[in-house]
Amino acid sequence: MKHIRHHVLIALTAVALSGILIGCAGTGAGLSRYEQDKKATLDTVKAGRFDGGKMWTFDDPPVEYFQQAYGFRPDQKWLDDVRMAALRYSGCSASFVSADGLVMTNHHCVRGNLPAVQKDGEKLLENGFYAATLEDERKIPNASLDQLVEIRDVTKDVLAAMDAAATDKDKVDARQKKIADIEKTVGDQTKLRAQVVTLYNGGKFALYLYKRYGDVRLVFAPELQAAHFGGEYDNFTYPRYAFDCAFLRIYDENGKPLKTEHFYPWSANGAEENELVFVIGNPGRTSRLSTTEQLEYNRDIAYPFTYKMLRERVDLLTEYMNRNPQKKEILYPQILGVANGMKSFQGRLSGLRDDLLVQRRRAFDRSFRAEVEKRADLKARYGHVWDEIADGRAKMRELAKDNFGLRVGGTGVAEHFSRAFALVQLAREAGKPEAERLEQFKADRMQRMRGMLTRYSVIDAGLDELTLAKQLETMTAWLGTGDPIVQYALQGSAPAQAAKRLISQSVLNDSVKFNELAKDDAAGSAASQDPFIVMARMALPRAEKLGQATREISQRDQVNATLLGRALYDVYGTSIPPDATFTLRIADGLVKGYEYNGTKAPPFTTLYGLFDRNKSYPNDEQWMLTPRWKQAEKAMDLGTRYNFSSTNDIIGGNSGSPMINKQKQVVGLIFDGNMESLPGDFIFAEDAGNRTVSVHSSGILAGLEHVYKALRVASELRAGKITQ
Repeated sequence: MKHIRHHVLIALTAVALSGILIGCAGTGAGLSRYEQDKKATLDTVKAGRFDGGKMWTFDDPPVEYFQQAYGFRPDQKWLDDVRMAALRYSGCSASFVSADGLVMTNHHCVRGNLPAVQKDGEKLLENGFYAATLEDERKIPNASLDQLVEIRDVTKDVLAAMDAAATDKDKVDARQKKIADIEKTVGDQTKLRAQVVTLYNGGKFALYLYKRYGDVRLVFAPELQAAHFGGEYDNFTYPRYAFDCAFLRIYDENGKPLKTEHFYPWSANGAEENELVFVIGNPGRTSRLSTTEQLEYNRDIAYPFTYKMLRERVDLLTEYMNRNPQKKEILYPQILGVANGMKSFQGRLSGLRDDLLVQRRRAFDRSFRAEVEKRADLKARYGHVWDEIADGRAKMRELAKDNFGLRVGGTGVAEHFSRAFALVQLAREAGKPEAERLEQFKADRMQRMRGMLTRYSVIDAGLDELTLAKQLETMTAWLGTGDPIVQYALQGSAPAQAAKRLISQSVLNDSVKFNELAKDDAAGSAASQDPFIVMARMALPRAEKLGQATREISQRDQVNATLLGRALYDVYGTSIPPDATFTLRIADGLVKGYEYNGTKAPPFTTLYGLFDRNKSYPNDEQWMLTPRWKQAEKAMDLGTRYNFSSTNDIIGGNSGSPMINKQKQVVGLIFDGNMESLPGDFIFAEDAGNRTVSVHSSGILAGLEHVYKALRVASELRAGKITQ
C-alpha cells in the first residue's frame, strides 16, 4: 500500500482521537487531560494523540505538525544545520557550540573520563577542571564524538532478506547478515561509520552515516558537588539547582581546533515561559509499542525484580563504602550510577502501577489491533502477532523462577561465581568439535573469551563476599531451600556465613591458580573442586536449557516486534514517531512548569533557590556548596535563571542534549527529567506532569564567569568563536 502523506495522517489521527487535548500548546484553563481521566471510569479512557511521544526522526520531520501546533515551519536548511550541529558521545548526547569545535555536554557524561586525564595529586571529581589556555586542554584517551552526516532508507533491502527466510531464527539471522553487509559495503565506500537503524521495531530501516572525531579534549568540568547538587534526593526531581555541564573541544587531523560551520549560537537570556523549544539529541531506548501483555509482564515480573536488585546493590555498596572510606573515590561513582538506574526503574514501575496511564496504552493497543483487523490484507499479515506475543509473555512468566534465581553474571552476581561459570563454559566447549560448539563458542569467540579471562584482575574479596551473600538470598527466595545448588552453597548455614566460607575455600582470587584453570585445554577447570566451579558445573545444564528456551521466545518476539512495527507503519505512517534507538531525534515542547504534590513548580529556578537550598540544609552533604560558590554569592545576580522545566519528550541518552529555540540558539542543556517523566519508557504523558529538566543558558554563563572565572569559555560562547 502507498503510505498516506504525513499531513493527512495528522488530520486522520486528530479525528480518530477526537475529544483528546492536544498536548502542545495547552489551554491554560480547566482540568488537564490526566485530571479529567481520573474522574472517569477506566473503560472510558482513550489513548492520547501523543502517548507514543514526540521523538521525531530527521528522516521524517513533522513540519506540517510544527506549523499546525506552533505556526513554525522549519525549512530543510534549518533542519540540516540543526542535525549537523548535534553529536553523539559515549552513551550521551552533545553539540557544537562554537565555530572552533567547542562541544557542550553534561558533567555526568564526562565523569568517567576524568580519571584518565587526571595528573598526580589532582582530584578532578572533587575540585573540577578548567583549561585556562588552549594548550591546557587535555586529550581524553579513547574518546570520540559522532556527527550524523547522511541518512538513507534501506527498508526494502532488509525486509526482503527477512521475508525470504523461513524460520524465526533464520529471519533474525538474515536481518543481521543483511544489516552487516550494508554497513560494511557503504562504510568501505564512504569511509564513514555506517549504522543501520531499526525503526518501528523493524517496520523501517535507515542507514545512518556518521563522521567520527577522535581527538577530543577536556576544556571545563565543574566539581561533582555542583554538578550533582542535591544528590540522590534531587535526582529525577524538579525544582532543581544543578550545574550539570561540561565543555570539550574537537581537534582536527593537524592538531588544531576543528573549524565547523554547523554549531548552535548561544542565547544569553534563554527562552521565556511558554516559548517553543526543541531538544536535539539521542534518546536511548523506549518501549512505547509494547502490547498490553508486555506492559503487564514488566509491571508484575521484570521491573519489580530489577528495581529490588538495584536497590539492594545501592545499599550494599553504600554499606561497604562506609566501612572502607579509603575506597570512596572508586565506589561513589558506582553508587551514583546504580542509584540512577534504581530510581529510573522506581519511576517506570510507578507508571505501570498507574491504572490510568496503562489504560491509555491498552486503549491504543485495542484500537491499533482493530484497525489491522478491519482490512483483510493487514489481518492476514499481522493479525496473529498479538496472541503470539501474549503467549511468549506467559512462557516468560513460567521461566521467571530460574531466570532470576539462576543468574550467572551482571549486577548483583558475585565475581567469583561469574568467573567460575565462564571457566566451566569454556571447559565444556573446548572438548567439542568445532561443528558441535554452541554459536557463541565458535573458535574466534572462545579465543576472545579466554583473553578476557586471562587478563586477570584481583577481586575485592570483601565486596564480593557481601555480593555473594545477597546473591544466595536471592537464589534461595526464587529457587527454594530444596534446590540442589542452594543446598550445596548453604550447607545448612545462613547466606552470610556461606558466602564467607565459599570465598575462603576458593582459589579464583589467586592469579597463579586462576591462570592454571584458564589454560587453553581448560582441563584444570573441568576437574577442579573449587566450590564456585562445582556450583557452576551444577548450574550449567540448567542455564543452557533455560537459555535455549528464552532464545526461542526472544527470536519469536523479535520477529513479531518487526511485524508489529510494520503494521504500525502501514496503519499510521510517520504520524507516530518510532521508539527511541539512541539515534538523533528532534523533540518539540514548551518551557512550562506544572502542578505537583498539591503545589506548583515554576518554569524556572534561580540562584536565589540554590543558595537557599544550601542554607536550609547547612549540614547535609547532598546540598553542600563548595567555597568557590559561596565566595561568588555576593558578586552574582541571584535572580539569574539557573534550571528550568519544559514539556519536551526525552529519555536516557538525551543527557547532554542542547535545548534550542527557533533561531537555533542554545537556551539550555538537558540533564534530567522529573519523576513524572520516568513512565516515558512506555508512554509520553505531558498532562500527567512529564517534564524535561535543563541547565539554563544564563545560569551556565553566570557559573563560568563568576564562580569558575572561566572567562575564555564564556567569551567563546557569547561570540560563537575563540576570542582570546
